[in-house]
Amino acid sequence: MNISEQIPPAWREALAPTLNLPQITKLENFLQQELQTETIFPAQANWFAALDGLSPERIKVVILGQDPYHGAGEAHGLAFSVPHGVKTPPSLRNIWQELASDLGVTPPGHGNLMGWAAQGVLLLNTSLTVRADCAGSHAKQGWDLISNAIIQHLATTQKGLVFLLWGSHAHKRAELIDATQHCVLKSAHPSPLSAYRGFFGCKHFSSANTYLIENQKTPIDWASA
Repeated sequence: MNISEQIPPAWREALAPTLNLPQITKLENFLQQELQTETIFPAQANWFAALDGLSPERIKVVILGQDPYHGAGEAHGLAFSVPHGVKTPPSLRNIWQELASDLGVTPPGHGNLMGWAAQGVLLLNTSLTVRADCAGSHAKQGWDLISNAIIQHLATTQKGLVFLLWGSHAHKRAELIDATQHCVLKSAHPSPLSAYRGFFGCKHFSSANTYLIENQKTPIDWASA
């Protein structure tokens, strides 16, 4: 297995130093073994779906997740998103609730967020794979080196981005971002276990658009998911 070959071309040069680390070889060996003995989500073709068609200079907003969904048919490579026809998970239902409260947006009848990605929203999980029905099972295998490299590359080569960091896991990535060059917004995670501790009422969607407009960028049409 060669992870480098699966990364979209627009990102390969930026991530090359990280992909050459010995820890990535260990990650590749781990994933190869997992594929032989376990069910892994998302499908291998979608491991880097968050980066597909979204070169670094096109990104305006980064929403950072943790694990892919670990239920059958749910994960398709974009954080918090599910394919059309799949029941909307609880965290995403809470995201819709906050969006409705913040901007008066009526949630769509689906949970597919590719419409956000098409506008320059990077929906990135810090771990890009997970074992079926086993949350966190790939969290300490090396994926964080790649996701951190993506965040750091964006933070150092772009200006005026919005980083939405939901939950303590995402908050740790704030140290990779110069808050004088970007907008860093933190809140509780939208999970039902924590959404009432600060995600609801955070108004991150309107705040993100205000910042983008102030930096001469087109705001996100959050209704077009």
